Amino acid sequence: MNEPGTSTTRPLAPIRAGNLVMRFGERPYIMGVLNITPDSFSDGGRFFDHDKAVEQALAMAEQGADILDIGGESTRPGSEAVAPEQEIERVLPVIEALGKYVSLPISIDTTKSEVARAAIEAGAAMVNDVSALRFDPAMAELVAASAVPLVVMHMRGVPKTMQSEPIVYRDLMGEIRAFLAEAVERARRAGISEQMLIIDPGIGFGKTAEHNLMILKRLGELRKLHRPILVGASRKAFIGKVLDVEVGGRLFGTAAAVAAAVLSGAQILRVHDVGPMRQVADVAAAIYRESLPTGRV
Repeated sequence: MNEPGTSTTRPLAPIRAGNLVMRFGERPYIMGVLNITPDSFSDGGRFFDHDKAVEQALAMAEQGADILDIGGESTRPGSEAVAPEQEIERVLPVIEALGKYVSLPISIDTTKSEVARAAIEAGAAMVNDVSALRFDPAMAELVAASAVPLVVMHMRGVPKTMQSEPIVYRDLMGEIRAFLAEAVERARRAGISEQMLIIDPGIGFGKTAEHNLMILKRLGELRKLHRPILVGASRKAFIGKVLDVEVGGRLFGTAAAVAAAVLSGAQILRVHDVGPMRQVADVAAAIYRESLPTGRV
């Protein structure tokens, strides 16, 4: 039996990010979230201080993160964009400091080529662009020249307004799949190798709670794009609506979403609570495989 998200006819090629080679089919990969912003929905700016941010990153590394995703601009609903200079000022000291302490690859979560360039020069080995190369025309050229993996995500509109207008889809999964297919083609035309692309359905980005639940249930439909799937459901509002809890009470709901994502085809899980979600993802993958991890008896 194949791992979630793999295909019997076209297995996914490994992707290298820094010194990590992601071999899809062996295990799920955990991307730890580090928001260096004063207005993050998930942590309320707890890691806006650089020293605290580095401390949190080191803790996530110890808890089993495979990748650290660092962002200096909030993309929560209603958030305002910040200037590239301000974003760089937030993330660069942390990226530079982490290069001295951890060997994990760092992903820069940004839509701006200027920020991505500075981060890559400081040691980042991956770009996570929630705009799917739509906001900054120079981003595709930069990623192509840098030869780093790129995450492209589905989102309607922009973070400031994505949840404020009526959110209607005639065919949710079909529209997400078409959007991501176009993003992959856009990247390829810019010279980015398709083998370096990762897709993200964008849970919480221009979707209702019901839409997010449907994505998790039908995530396997995105396998037709033959790219690794990243899912970021951690602490999202739809979990709060299901359970009627605030952000701080969404750990178990996130665990359920992570398990569902792995069983539906996700290969990379973007999470805040690395330790617990590492265990959840590994057990979900073992259930899917009907076998213990390699080397376990």
